[in-house]
Amino acid sequence: MMAHKELDRVSGVETTGHEWDGLKELNNPLPKWWLYLFYACIIWSVGYYFFYPSWPLVQSYTTGLLNHSQRLEALDVTAAGAKARLANATGLADATVAQIKADPKLLEFAMANGKAAFGDNCSPCHGSGATGGPGFPSLQDDDWLWGGKLDDIYQTIRFGIRSTPSDTRTSQMPAFGKDGVLKKDEIEQVADFVLSLSDPAVKGADKGKQIFADNCAACHGDAGKGNQELGAPNLTDKIWLYGGTKAAIVAQVTNPQHGVMPAWEGRLDPITIKSLAVYIHSLGGGK
Repeated sequence: MMAHKELDRVSGVETTGHEWDGLKELNNPLPKWWLYLFYACIIWSVGYYFFYPSWPLVQSYTTGLLNHSQRLEALDVTAAGAKARLANATGLADATVAQIKADPKLLEFAMANGKAAFGDNCSPCHGSGATGGPGFPSLQDDDWLWGGKLDDIYQTIRFGIRSTPSDTRTSQMPAFGKDGVLKKDEIEQVADFVLSLSDPAVKGADKGKQIFADNCAACHGDAGKGNQELGAPNLTDKIWLYGGTKAAIVAQVTNPQHGVMPAWEGRLDPITIKSLAVYIHSLGGGK
């Protein structure tokens, strides 16, 4: 049996008989223009179904009577742009990164191309301004794990860090705590010594000096200056990849993090890789 309907005393509109917490629903019909627009959209959607790609299939999709695809158009435009870009880069493909840097015309193109490629491929990790973040190095300072010369940067971009190519740059810091090489108190002591390398005010650092010499100096050097051939960071400059607090250093010595950078050779064309090397070198941290 239908609920009893009544007229709302304020608006004079009939109610639907629905009530929630004392609020009664008014029987206000939708505007005619809205209904006609709604019906037109339904008719349009039916037409779209037949004329344009609309439904996914197992391995493809329906192409529609017009066989039109904005995706294919976008791919054609992208391919045309790449072809035009390569035409403008005459001489860049055969030039070394040093030759590109020395040639004003090639340099101008490489800088523009490299800046765009950096935004598309590198900024998600290193930041849009290349200032880096926790676990991702800044590219604007002079602190380079593997060298900041133009050729060094070029090689790193090509083959990556701890990536898949045989020429990738790789290093492995031992897990001194996890593998039981050092005891907890020894790790605390060596962390104090590492902190003292950049902050002489740290107290009690001498206790970890011999531990550092026996376990860390082989890679980081007796003075903690690092070794770019091994990718061992400089511990004296207060630039820290995973944090410079004692807790962060203890965590890294106990069970170190090892960052991975993809190898861009094969993902990006040679011209783009060279352009990236030149652009990154120009940011201010390149040597």
